[in-house]
Amino acid sequence: MNYTLHQLQVYLKITETQSITKAAEELHLSQPAVSIQLKNFQDQFDIPLTEIIGRRLYVTDFGKEVAESCKRILNEVHLLNYEMAKYKGNLTGRLRFSVVSTGKYVIPYFLGDFLQLHPSLELQMDVTNKSQVIESLLDNKVDFALVSIVPSGLAVESISLLKNQLFMVSKGNNLPEKAEDTTQITRYLMREKGSGTRSIMEAFLNENQYELPQSQIELTSNEAVKQAIVAGLGCSVMPLIGIRNELALGQLKIIPTAGLPITTEWQLIWLPNKRFSPAAKSFLAFIQTNRTSIVQTHFQWYESFQE
Repeated sequence: MNYTLHQLQVYLKITETQSITKAAEELHLSQPAVSIQLKNFQDQFDIPLTEIIGRRLYVTDFGKEVAESCKRILNEVHLLNYEMAKYKGNLTGRLRFSVVSTGKYVIPYFLGDFLQLHPSLELQMDVTNKSQVIESLLDNKVDFALVSIVPSGLAVESISLLKNQLFMVSKGNNLPEKAEDTTQITRYLMREKGSGTRSIMEAFLNENQYELPQSQIELTSNEAVKQAIVAGLGCSVMPLIGIRNELALGQLKIIPTAGLPITTEWQLIWLPNKRFSPAAKSFLAFIQTNRTSIVQTHFQWYESFQE
């Protein structure tokens, strides 16, 4: 046997996702690179670890046992790294986050100073839509999740980081004369199903009995929605946090609209009774102590924003 830790990590991710493509995406590797690592790992065993039936990858019973061994080995390696750093007086380990797509404009500022204080820490962050963020949290794949709306009935603990305001947004030179004159809005741009921004927008339009134009476009990220609005493809309800530069440049304008802005809160959430690693425990204590100063330093423009 001459397998590497990298091969163990790749193989474990393949077994978790049951897909070479998804494993490559989560590991930020190319699909061919993941396939090669799987082949090199498989070549060290006489019994198949995986099999392809149709176009789907399945993990064999033997492969599942190997995956459990990989998990134990990698956990021991992380523990060894932690003990070494602890001996040297450094905080080490891995912080794992799942963040809704617009949260990428928020969470880095709450992580920056903490990671500078503890340079030995590893950071793993998945930026995706709300439904997948909640799934990762419930599957205990992450320490923390960042959302703007906590699903009703979901038992979590939380700390509020920042307000989240959403406005109706259009291209700078393509504004209705009146907010209520929605007949001039020829097309709404929508996020994909499962997105928190989409659920907020749909609820607002329904509650205020807005007549939806027949022509709509569905996009899978707020960044894509923003660029589509700049290109003049339509209007959308968007979080203020992600459009600062476009507003300053006049590429986007806020349409004063009755019932808007909608205000929620960016919340860091975690499972009750979560057994935090020393790294996660230290991060939570840091946020509880420094949240206000971080907001004042990095989000003063946002907190003082006037319609």
